[in-house]
Amino acid sequence: MAKKAMVEREKKRQKLADKYAAKRAALKEIANDADKPMEERFKARLKLAKLPRNSSATRLHNRCQLTGRPHAYYRKLKVSRIALRDLGSMGQIPGLVKSSW
Repeated sequence: MAKKAMVEREKKRQKLADKYAAKRAALKEIANDADKPMEERFKARLKLAKLPRNSSATRLHNRCQLTGRPHAYYRKLKVSRIALRDLGSMGQIPGLVKSSW
């Protein structure tokens, strides 16, 4: 089980990313538009830099929804490999057969 603080930090980052997503996208569009004047593009970059650092989507990290584990994460199922094996052993995932020998 991951530290609760790390899981909560990740939730906080997700909330910030959702909150600032539209504003961030609009500023990026202005900053990357070559047709706009250089001053306007520079002002957009400055405004983008003033947004909270944790509001960037690149700072998010996928975590298992059951255990909070950050590594060996299956995107389709949103669980880690260890949680997947446990669920498969209990027969919770249809079509999954765990092999052991």
